[in-house]
Amino acid sequence: MRSIPTSPMAKALVFLPLLVLILAGALAGLAAAAPPAGFDDRVEALLRASGAPGMGAVIVEGGKVALARGYGVRRLGAPERVDADTIFPIASAGKAFTTADLALLVDEGRLGWDDKVVDRLPGFQMYDPWVTREMTVRDLLVHRSGLGLGAGDLLFFPRSSLSRAEAVSRLRWIKPATSFRSGYAYDNVLYMAAGQLIEAVTGQTWERFTQERLLRPAGMTVSTADDADRFRTANRAQPHARLNGAVRGQGDQEVLDERQGSAESSAPAGGVSVSASDLGRWIQIQLGHGRLPEGGRLFSDAASREMWTPQTLIPIHRPPAAAAAAEPQFLTYALGWEVRDWRGHKIVWHDGGVDGYRAVVVLIPEKDVGFALMLNAEEGVVTRGLMYELLDHYLGFPAADWPAILGRIKAGQTAAAVAAVAATPPEVARRADAGPGLPPARYAGDYVDPWYGRMVVGKAGGGLTIDFKSTPGMVGDLEPWRYETFIARWRDKSIEPAFVTFFRGADGEVERVAMKAVSPQADFSYDYQDLDFRPVRPRP
Repeated sequence: MRSIPTSPMAKALVFLPLLVLILAGALAGLAAAAPPAGFDDRVEALLRASGAPGMGAVIVEGGKVALARGYGVRRLGAPERVDADTIFPIASAGKAFTTADLALLVDEGRLGWDDKVVDRLPGFQMYDPWVTREMTVRDLLVHRSGLGLGAGDLLFFPRSSLSRAEAVSRLRWIKPATSFRSGYAYDNVLYMAAGQLIEAVTGQTWERFTQERLLRPAGMTVSTADDADRFRTANRAQPHARLNGAVRGQGDQEVLDERQGSAESSAPAGGVSVSASDLGRWIQIQLGHGRLPEGGRLFSDAASREMWTPQTLIPIHRPPAAAAAAEPQFLTYALGWEVRDWRGHKIVWHDGGVDGYRAVVVLIPEKDVGFALMLNAEEGVVTRGLMYELLDHYLGFPAADWPAILGRIKAGQTAAAVAAVAATPPEVARRADAGPGLPPARYAGDYVDPWYGRMVVGKAGGGLTIDFKSTPGMVGDLEPWRYETFIARWRDKSIEPAFVTFFRGADGEVERVAMKAVSPQADFSYDYQDLDFRPVRPRP
């Protein structure tokens, strides 16, 4: 057997090829870490193709902001351009800010993740007394409470007159859909409870605490946790959506009333409005596990680990074959973040959607890369598609036209929804007795649901109206559909139409009213199906 040379020169010659390989790999990694070539042109092309007015985007690489800028306009028909300081509501992507608020209190020893909520928030109560006793701060954040998908969202969406405290107090009337901690169902109302908890512990509202203790120390000088501040900020993006088609998402892009989609009471679940520049700071801090870019800390490394640690398994639904590569191997919810993989690589991320806006915030810890995209339109295919393209780029996978792939899938889903909305069974359409069985006055009256509150059915001319009393603007006309079911056509067309079915008792009088969304694509926050209205006085 030949011996290995041991002289210094011989050793250098042996390890030189290895050194070359290491350097080549490092240089390749640096090249791959740059933003995609032609990224600006790609964004502009997607805006033109989708009709979305504008976008804010930021990319952070290796602790540095590699890109932070705006594209397009803040409002259709107006000249003002989106720039790096234009603020956008990021909806549920803001849940991570509420968990960071709590992390600050945990770091200070004023709160524990596993403290019982009932011990820290006086008056807190769930439907089940045992759940009330056992619910922890952590449980508020991880969507395993037993509530159904979106349960209670009508307490704040569309814009409600209820205070946050009142909405949280009504949790006691929302029946669970499953047993406690048995499964995943996304909710918002428990993040509202988390906001009330912060107020109970600190004496400051969630808005003030988030502004003074989180955003400003983070160096996020433009962003705001207060809607009143947002409306006073001139450089803000306006919401847009397509409303004049058969279902939402079809038709022409139009400007929405930004105040109608805004609900101050739900702000801890997604009421932060941020700019691309400020999101760059947020991503730097997140990737730095709480460290500030210029030194010092916002929150501890231990808090960072807690917020990124998976808590609840999310069921994985196989995507259509065209998007098979997007199927994760694992999918979980942590504290205000989803943790999943992209083609085998761990990512920490959250998206957000509210009337007229879409956003994503994505972290790739192994690459020390993060990015965020904010859109002032409901074109989720753009934000999600561009997110997938950036993930492929930074993780070294072949480029794919993800917006086109997702756009084709969405078009098929929309076509199916249009067909479902238009469908009327032929045998019903032919029947002369397919209309309502009672005269309008027999349906009119006051109705109450235990958790939502009061709804009024009124008689107007020869027809009926509907008015959700805790939701200003949620007023509409009841259009007969078939038998005892009507369709609520809201006068604010941004609100999803609903089937309204009157159930009669043995005496022939209405004893219950149930609802559900007309469109299969309606946002889950229109949780009409959870309502159980009962008359509060005898029918006329």
